[in-house]
Amino acid sequence: MVVIMKPGTKKEDIDILVRKFRDQGLDVGITNGVGCTILGLVGDTISLDIDKISMEPNVERVMRVQEPYKKANRKFHPEDSVVTVGKARIGGGSFSVIAGPCSVESEEQICAVAEDVKSSGAALLRGGAFKPRTSPYSFQGMGTPGLDLLMEAREKTGLPIVTEIMDPRMAELFEREVDVVQVGARNMQNFELLKEVGKMSKPILLKRGLSNTYEEWIMSAEYIMAAGNENVILCERGIRTFETFTRNTLDVSAIPAIKQMSHLPVIVDPSHAAGMYWMVEPLAMAAIAAGCDGLIIEVHNDPPHAKCDGQQSLTPKKFDELMKKVEALVPMMGKKLIR
Repeated sequence: MVVIMKPGTKKEDIDILVRKFRDQGLDVGITNGVGCTILGLVGDTISLDIDKISMEPNVERVMRVQEPYKKANRKFHPEDSVVTVGKARIGGGSFSVIAGPCSVESEEQICAVAEDVKSSGAALLRGGAFKPRTSPYSFQGMGTPGLDLLMEAREKTGLPIVTEIMDPRMAELFEREVDVVQVGARNMQNFELLKEVGKMSKPILLKRGLSNTYEEWIMSAEYIMAAGNENVILCERGIRTFETFTRNTLDVSAIPAIKQMSHLPVIVDPSHAAGMYWMVEPLAMAAIAAGCDGLIIEVHNDPPHAKCDGQQSLTPKKFDELMKKVEALVPMMGKKLIR
């Protein structure tokens, strides 16, 4: 349920009403919008009398929210959420690019790529230390030594690091050492993992599952937010369709749809959507034109010899060429590129 307060309502009057709702066992989210305050009521709201609430002297309007997600719902939070990581900002008119290799392979590799993507304008460094792979015989990542190398690259470049968590038992380690915690597509509905990362203070990058609907995706974000962590970034990375030419099918329509449904920032991963390096640039441009808040791009200094996803990785040179086009297009869409 959403309660919209009248413009100019005093803070003490809002606090009185909030206490009334909390005394009834409800969780109350407070959003200070332009000219008014909005109260988002989460919990057993079925028994609440809308007419009685509407009679409160400072209440402008009361609406029931039919969608099962509450905290992630734009009706509760009309303004765009902004996730800040170091100097990077994602959402609310700010656009940031995350770049780096699919997996960390060596000190030389990750540090070299980190320097390259930073010089081209990336605001965050990605790299997989723990890799979920379809085949048990594929490279699974370096594990904690790979995490150590990511931290070394961060020390050398100042770029915040983004890497994927696969096990709830790793939450304490990631809380201590990682700047943005990624929940991959295969774990989008790993609800125990979502609850655990919801207890963390670090921003969570939540990728859409291989065949999940918009509502299922937002509901996974709701799990994280309901556990206490509201710094969630949604990532569209392509979905599984009948088409076999590309690795996945980039759902560009997800960007405006999600932005109408939710206040959370939306970024796009054209690398995993395409599965081919030469498609990354056009898909990235399409995503920017559709209104995304950022990109996550795979970059490798030697793609033919990459241990993971080399075919979809850009070389540092190609990434630099892409960033020049990103820098030109982002302002045209009313956003500011954070380098």
